[in-house]
Amino acid sequence: MSSTISMESSSNLSLIENGGRSCSCDGGSGSDKRTPTSETAEISRRNRRSVQNLSATSLIRKRSDLKLISRVRWEFLRRILTNLQEVLLGTKLFLLFPAVPLAVVAHRYECPRAWVFALSLLGLIPLAERISFLTEQIAFHTGPTVGGLMNATCGNATEMIIAILAVGQRKMRIVKLSLLGSILSNLLFVLGTSLFFGGLSNLRKHQSFDRKQGDMNCILLYLALLCQTLPMILRLTTEAGGTGARIEEHLTASEDGSVVVVLSRASSFVMLFAYLAFLIFHLFSSRLSPPPPPPPLPQREEEEDVYDDDVSDKSEEEEAVIAMWSAIPWLITMTLLVALLSEYLVSTIQDAADTWGLSVGFIGIILLPIVGNAAEHAGAVIFAFRNKLDITLGIALGSATQIALFVVPVTVLVAWAMGIEMDLNFNLLETACLALSILVTSFTLQDGTSNYMKGLVLLLCYVVIAACFFVSKSPSTETNTTHTMT
Repeated sequence: MSSTISMESSSNLSLIENGGRSCSCDGGSGSDKRTPTSETAEISRRNRRSVQNLSATSLIRKRSDLKLISRVRWEFLRRILTNLQEVLLGTKLFLLFPAVPLAVVAHRYECPRAWVFALSLLGLIPLAERISFLTEQIAFHTGPTVGGLMNATCGNATEMIIAILAVGQRKMRIVKLSLLGSILSNLLFVLGTSLFFGGLSNLRKHQSFDRKQGDMNCILLYLALLCQTLPMILRLTTEAGGTGARIEEHLTASEDGSVVVVLSRASSFVMLFAYLAFLIFHLFSSRLSPPPPPPPLPQREEEEDVYDDDVSDKSEEEEAVIAMWSAIPWLITMTLLVALLSEYLVSTIQDAADTWGLSVGFIGIILLPIVGNAAEHAGAVIFAFRNKLDITLGIALGSATQIALFVVPVTVLVAWAMGIEMDLNFNLLETACLALSILVTSFTLQDGTSNYMKGLVLLLCYVVIAACFFVSKSPSTETNTTHTMT
């Protein structure tokens, strides 16, 4: 993509992929003569409209045929059937919806627990995609600001629900593995696959993206890495200090737990503050930025060619297909179903690992993120095929940043509210994998260009990490302290 994309459109994409209505920017052109500034503004507005209308899952949706429903005489029944058509059959993943009742039946009649785990995992794929769809539908009615905040909050609702339910069952290792796996999956697998296949499909085209978007997300990921590394270092230095260090730790610890837990809670507030500041910056401050300089003619033509197909093809998506008061009950229903399947998932993960001969670490870090976010991953790859790397980076880096700075600290604070001690000590191996992944990703994106070799390197890094957790047999018991506060 050309670097002429404005900071507003590309940066808003990093976490707020589909945060509101498109601007009414095509009308009102009084003459064919335009100054360079007006031409640049026109391109920026059209890019922003395309970005807002193309979410991570929009490409796997299908248009609903409402001809038969329009023949129904009663308006109330017609609205119900329209909502059912749009919500349940409006996605190419509707074939996986039967896995939801099958998982409930398998759990009810005590089928093999590995089956329950597999069916729950498959059922989460369409449910996660529908939650994203319903959030976007509500955003059409609430405007860009509220819609962007909703998307930033509910963008990784599945991961947050799984983490909170695992905290309730005192399975801290599963919590940390699933959250870490989601970050690694977005940084290495999603981004690597997108850059690799996007590079192969655009060998004769120059692939570039806005470096500012990648730099901002990488800086925030480094902040999250610092907040997760210090509790681990503090625990290691305390344990290496001997008896004197333990006495000092006992004297300085609060009544709610060890100093490591206290540091983790303080770091969680810092990460949430950084995430909130990030949202405010993209929702409000970026609107005050000056317009970009006029682009050269060849770059402008390439930019118009890139966007012409989707601006015309996606024009019908500029309006909501269901009403807001219909989308809210559907969103609540889908969220409850995700919570139900997530509970099955957490309670059967150990049995599935024993049955399949896999470690809990491999399932939590590799299998859960890949299958659970398959729809979003597919959208990122398809955008890379179309040489829309800014959107691909917004999906991959935005999701990783949201999990690291929002989902992880919220999980720690929710555990605190539940009377459970949870820290940010992800252990040495997991923290090292996270640190190296962020470093490799930041170096890959530092020049603002892309090719298939960069994507291949990211994929190979992910393969090495997957092999590491595949050969490592994690203990069945929890390795982290999960005492209940009295």
